Amino acid sequence: MRAIWSGSIGFGLVNIPVKLYPAVQDSRIELDMLDSRTGSRIQYKRVSEKSGKEVPWEQITKGYYYNEEYVLLDESDFEAASPKKSKIIEIESFVDEQQIDDMYFEVPYFIEPAKGGEKAYQLLLKALEKSKKSGLSRFILRTQEHLAIIRPKGKYLLLQKLRFEEELRSPSEMKIPPAVQINPKEMTMAMSLIRQHQAKFDISK
Repeated sequence: MRAIWSGSIGFGLVNIPVKLYPAVQDSRIELDMLDSRTGSRIQYKRVSEKSGKEVPWEQITKGYYYNEEYVLLDESDFEAASPKKSKIIEIESFVDEQQIDDMYFEVPYFIEPAKGGEKAYQLLLKALEKSKKSGLSRFILRTQEHLAIIRPKGKYLLLQKLRFEEELRSPSEMKIPPAVQINPKEMTMAMSLIRQHQAKFDISK
């Protein structure tokens, strides 16, 4: 495995050098689009909507559509908007993981202690296990700030990215049927079906 980030976990006066490794991998099959007559691959070209001509990379910029026109952005705009680069996973507080709704959980990463951080790593691992808490953190990966929790998992620490509140949609627009009266016989039948089909969860199946 190859580390995708190196830095340190910081909280209070404690600083633990660590590395992050992806804990998941994509299992989707990559398929290419081909010309059915010749079997050759299809190319994607950057074509101007106005002229119909291909546009070279050096002439391409980015823009945000606002009030029926585009506001053009350059590299300095993105640099100004980007969070300050940091190599620290800053633990802001220690929380009860059960209080975090599952909808917030995103990608997991393995945390490995870097040279010199082995004892402090073990101390944090054991302290989180004993307190039954997780470290609510922020860190910068590439150019984006992420919210995450650090939690013990067996013999190692796991970092799991969390979605920010504004990333979750509200279910208010869904058409949920109103509560209906369920008679005891209907509930007994439903519970009987559940018992007949219950099983232990085994993801390998």
